Amino acid sequence: MRPERIVNATLGHYGPLHRPARWSKLVGMSTIEEIEDAVLRLSSEEFAAFRAWFAELDAAAWDRQIEEDIAAGRLDALADESLSDLREGRCTSR
Repeated sequence: MRPERIVNATLGHYGPLHRPARWSKLVGMSTIEEIEDAVLRLSSEEFAAFRAWFAELDAAAWDRQIEEDIAAGRLDALADESLSDLREGRCTSR
């Protein structure tokens, strides 16, 4: 599978987080070590663009995981506990 398909499959879509074509140094990377070596060879400008893209990718993956956890009820106990603390005056405001 091509790297951009792996990345986008992780997010469950083929949306705007595709790897920009200018990152040709990362094409065909199949191991973590190869990816690490390629990242180390990026110019300062390429690295800044990569870092911004990766931050967006990471945030999207985090958002998706939280949404899945909420939908599956994995956070219900925490929400109930927080609401109970609020009702019983165990919360402060700043």
